[in-house]
Formats: sequence, C-alpha cells, structure tokens
Amino acid sequence: MSSSDPINNALVTNDATALGMLAVVLGFVFYTSSSNHPFWRKFYTFIPALLMCYFLPSLLNTFNIIDGDASKLYFVASRYLLPACLVLLILSVDLKAILSLGPKALIMFLTGTIGIVIGGPIALLIISSIHPEVLGVTGPEAVWRGMTTLAGSWIGGGANQAAMKEIYGAGGDIFSIMVTVDVIVANIWMAILLFMASKAKQIDAKTGADTTALEALKGKVEKYHAENARIPSLNDLMMIVAIGFGVTGLAHVIADFLGPFFEANYPWTRDYSLTSKFFWLIVTVTTIGLAMSFSPVRHIEAAGASKVATVFLYILVATIGLHMDVSKLFQAENLWYFAIGMIWMLVHASFMLIVAKLIKAPLFYMAVGSQANVGGAASAPVVAAAFHPALAPVGVLLAVLGYAVGTYMAWICGQILQVVAS
Repeated sequence: MSSSDPINNALVTNDATALGMLAVVLGFVFYTSSSNHPFWRKFYTFIPALLMCYFLPSLLNTFNIIDGDASKLYFVASRYLLPACLVLLILSVDLKAILSLGPKALIMFLTGTIGIVIGGPIALLIISSIHPEVLGVTGPEAVWRGMTTLAGSWIGGGANQAAMKEIYGAGGDIFSIMVTVDVIVANIWMAILLFMASKAKQIDAKTGADTTALEALKGKVEKYHAENARIPSLNDLMMIVAIGFGVTGLAHVIADFLGPFFEANYPWTRDYSLTSKFFWLIVTVTTIGLAMSFSPVRHIEAAGASKVATVFLYILVATIGLHMDVSKLFQAENLWYFAIGMIWMLVHASFMLIVAKLIKAPLFYMAVGSQANVGGAASAPVVAAAFHPALAPVGVLLAVLGYAVGTYMAWICGQILQVVAS
C-alpha cells in the first residue's frame, strides 16, 4: 500500500511506514495520557488526548514528513475501519434508550443546518463589504459558486459537495480553494468541539442543561459492562473481527451495486447522495448494526466489541489529522477565503450555542448536531464517542440524516448566495 505518486516529495512515501508512524503517535499519546508524571497530568488537564491524536499527525503533514493527500491511509480507514467500527458500536446500542433522549438532538442538528444555510450569505456579505475584489471574478470561478460546494460538504458530505459543483458549475480553481477552506476550517472546528467535549460537565453545569436522559443512557451502558464484562478470549476477539469486517464486506457489495444502479437508472437521485457508494456503505452498516442490536449478537459487547471499535476510531482520527496543513492558514492569497470560512463557521456555531442555551440542551447535542452537519459520518461518531462510546450511534444516525437533506439545503444556500453576489 505504498504511494507511487511522482509528485509526492514527502520524506515518507510508503504508507506502511506512515501507518507505523501514526501508530507510534497514538501509542505515545495514550502512554503519556495514562502516566502519573506531574507534567503529563497537568498537560492533559488542558489538552484532551483525543485532540492530540488528531493534532500531532497534522504536524507530520504540515512539515511534509508525510503527504496526507498522496497517502491512501484515510481512504483505507474511512472505507474499511470506519464501517467495521460503526457496526461494532451500533450492534450493542439500546435504540429505545437513544430515542428516549428526546427531540433536542434533532432540533440541534436542524439548527446547525440552518446556521450553515444562512452563515454562507452572511459571510459573503461581510467580506465583500471589506474586500469588494472577492466578488470581482465572475463565471465558473465566481466565489459564490465555490461556496455552494462548501455548503454541500458542510451539510451532507463529499457526495453533496460534488453535486453542488455540478449543479452550480463551480470552476476547478475556486473548487480547489474551497476544498482547502473546507478541510482547514472544519478541522479547526472539530478540534474545538473535541476540546469542549473534555469540559462537558463544567459547561453543562454553567448553562443549566438537562443531562438526565444522557446520564441515564451512559449509566445503563456502564451497568451492563459491570454486570457482563469479561476478559476476551481469542475466540471472542476473532468473532468481533469477523462481525466487524464481515458486515463491512457485505456492505461494500451492496454499496457497489446500489450506487451505480441509481446512477444509471435514476440520475436525478445524485442530488440526494443516492448515487454515492459511500452513502450506501454507511447506511448499510448502520442498518445491519441496528438489526443485530435486537439479536443475541449484541452480547459480543461484553467481550469488548466497543473497545476494538474505538481502536479503529482512533486510527481514523489520526488519518483525518494527516489531511490538515496548518501552514495553509497563513498563505496570503487564501486569507480572504479562509476569512469567509471562519465567519461562516462562527455563524453556524453561534446559532448552535444560542439555541442550545434556549432549550437547555446538553453540550453533547450541540457538538454532535454540528459535526453531523460539518463532518458527516466520518467524524460525527468521533465527536460523539469523545463524550462516551455509548453515544457514538447518535452521531451516526444524525450524519445519515445529513446525507438526506444535504443537497436540498445546500441548493437553497446556493440560491441565496447567488442573490448576494449579484
């Protein structure tokens, strides 16, 4: 799995070596975060371990030790490890308990969507009043066209982003710039959410949020583990691997059929992500995982299925971090576009925080509702699991909802952007 891309001039071009380095980074973070040394205890009081698992790989990319774009590690993690991780996390889910969390999670998700739809036009208005040259380019390279692709990504995901590029005819240059803005700004916001997750109890206490249902769900999961947990045998671990990767393999077969089927027979469904293989991959593993949660298979959790899933999740986090180039934040030609992205995200975040305060929603709902929009299925479970592994399925379910509404809401955002730019 080595990269043979001739333009890859990074120090490490072999993905096996890159994976080894990421594994060492994760090992270092976990070793130091569990250390009793006063320095590390103090360090991890302020900086969450999960954030370090994400930030340190970004430095490998920033300093050109590993080329995150040339590496196939994220593709492998998102297509193989993520589906297996979701299956193992979801199969033990108590769907009734999750539904008992009430409508606040859905309200926060929809608030996040509206924040993105409105935030784009607001950001464009502000920056164009400060720097009118932003609106100077017309045609396919117009900034508003590029912003529609960003809206698609931040509400649904990559498939929705590609749909917006086609619908609004965004040119290659502006699309490339917006992809960079997408990666940097979304990753900064994810880092902030991970940091906030480590302070969730204090934040919820200050805002007076009602966390009763959340605590009840976490308590139920912890009680199950206390009563049923056992030291996993080799047989247990092989069953966990068989279930995780077996379902992943089946889901790929279904996705490889359904994506092209809808593309060939119902091309209009492209606007709703139904032609995307990744969409069907996530929907399939989620559906099978939920079905297994009603069967005896769910008891494999007692042997540590969610712990194995969490290992996969941390590898995914490291590969996501490998795509962030911190230095691009400081390139002069991109500053105005990054300013648009930062203001846009600030509007989205403000909407989330205000509504969360009004309905007394716990920080968890705000963070996961936001990430289900901005990050999608690849990172919403990461943020959810930062609060508690039992809550990861909530992130998955909301992210799937994001796929469903992404193109439609991004299209509305594009219409408003067009009016602002004209």
